[in-house]
Order: sequence, then C-alpha cells, then structure tokens
Amino acid sequence: MPVLPHRVVVLALETSPVFELGIPKRVFGFANDDDPLYEVQVCSVDGRPVRTYDGMLVAVDHGPDILATADTVIVPPVEELGDLQTGGPLPAPLAAAFARIRPGTRLVSFCTGSYVLAAAGLLDGLPATTHWMRSEEFRRAYPRVRLDEDVLFVDSGDVLTAAGVAAGVDLCLYLVRRDHGTAVANRAARRMVVPPWRDGGQAQFIERPVPAPSAASTAPTRAWVLDRLEEPITLEDMASHARVSVRTFTRRFRDEVGTTPGRWLTAQRLDRARDLLENSDLSIDLVAHRSGFGTGNSLRQHMRAVLGTSPNSYRRTFRVA
Repeated sequence: MPVLPHRVVVLALETSPVFELGIPKRVFGFANDDDPLYEVQVCSVDGRPVRTYDGMLVAVDHGPDILATADTVIVPPVEELGDLQTGGPLPAPLAAAFARIRPGTRLVSFCTGSYVLAAAGLLDGLPATTHWMRSEEFRRAYPRVRLDEDVLFVDSGDVLTAAGVAAGVDLCLYLVRRDHGTAVANRAARRMVVPPWRDGGQAQFIERPVPAPSAASTAPTRAWVLDRLEEPITLEDMASHARVSVRTFTRRFRDEVGTTPGRWLTAQRLDRARDLLENSDLSIDLVAHRSGFGTGNSLRQHMRAVLGTSPNSYRRTFRVA
C-alpha cells in the first residue's frame, strides 16, 4: 500500500515576505523524487489573497480548514507584528486558524514567525530562536521562552524555530534529513545549489562581518582536517597547520565559523559517522574509527548527547536501501 506524502501547510500571513513563503515548496519539492515524500499547500487565515511585505498580492489555494489535515504547519515571518511585538495576544482570525491544527502536528516558524508561536503559548519553557536583531525585543515580549539568538535553528521536538531569512532553508533541509536521511537532504541541497549544512550559527553574523577574502583564513586548515578526520587531531595540530598560535587560531576560527574548533570537529565527525551508518555495512566500531571517534563507546556517547539516539537505532531509521 503506497504511503501518503507528508503534508506541509504554509500559513501565509499579511506582510510575510515572498522569499520565505516560497522556501518550503522549493526545499520539500526538491526532496521529492520517484516517490512523492512531501505535499506542500499554502493557506491563509480566511482563504483570501495575502498582501506580502514585498508589495505583491499572493493568491492561496486554501482557507484555514486545510490546517486540520497538516502533518507540518510552517509560519513564515511577519514584518508588521502589531501587538505581537510587545507580547500581545494573537488576532482573533489567526487564533481561530491555529485552533484547527491537530495536537501532535509539527510546528515550524521562520524568523519573526516565532512571535506567532510564542503568542499562541507554544514556545513557553522551550528553547527557540528568531532573527538576532529582534532578540532583546523578543525576550521582553516573551520572557517564558528560552531564546538562543546564536543558532540558525532550534529543534524542540514537535516545535522548531529558525533564525532570519535563509535560515528557513537550513531548517527545511534539516527536516528532510530528520525525516528521510542524509542522502535525500543532500540531493535536495544539490538541486538548490546550497550547502546541505552550514557550519556555525547566527553568531558569525552578529558581532563581526564575514572576513574579506584577502584576510587570513582558517579554511585551508578546515579542509586539511576534513581529509584526515579518522586521525587524532588536537587544537594545537590545527593551529600548527595554520602557522599561528592557538589563541589566534581559536579567535579567527570563531570569527569565521561561529563556533569553537572543538565543537566544529565533533560536528564534522558526527556527519561522517551518520553518512557511514546510512550508506555502508561497516560495523559500529569501524564507523567510529573512520569518523575519528576511536571506539564504538565514544561514538555512542557523542550520538546520544547530540542526537539523542544510538548508532544502531540511527542506522535502522535512516539506512539507505
């Protein structure tokens, strides 16, 4: 019996930017291949066209009734927040639309769409993110939300939030990866000509501009590390390769990547391990060795801490036939 595609419903709101409205259709559409994995629909709170922030009138195919059939609901940004900017309640039509969403439906916001989820009480007590330029305002409006403005997106289980603009692409690719594995997400990313996973978070955009091409860069050292992930590599090794002190290398690395060298290295090794678990028959110990974790126990500890699962469970879930 064929499996029905996962239904994604985008809730178009007044003053939503066109770019973010189109992200789900592009990403999930590119994830589809011979088998339709996703079906993307767009609705508004009353079924009428929506005036976007870009001055375009966007027609939608559905009214709020379709929200009751969604597996995932995506709330794009809103440029004119009104009372939501100061923690006010949802407007009545929007609240009525949200009331149609079934319990257990996955909820996703892009950028200031997080204000909508927060006003609905769906982020209380949860970690979440929004555009870094709105962080202080958001904290004042919604103090019960555990805001982290340094990351590109936050996965809180059935509620996920993304930072500004292009972070919506990152989050949708992450959802494809979570749903169907690395191979499908990478295929979608290649078709979109975007990286399947961006290193670092919003921190790299908040404090300093991206270094100029002529500036000293840690990119050659990162490439050197990726070619030898299975080897023991220390911070001193990386600094030595870059021919700078450990202190200078760490500072430059954070400026460029938005995280520490150690966290970046662990993330790259986890990516290598996930790829091997999905696409090879190697034993857990051999996967651990080839990804630089040394032993199966070390790999299990890292996967449990970061992904909340074991290598065997991950393989059973995401193994590519």
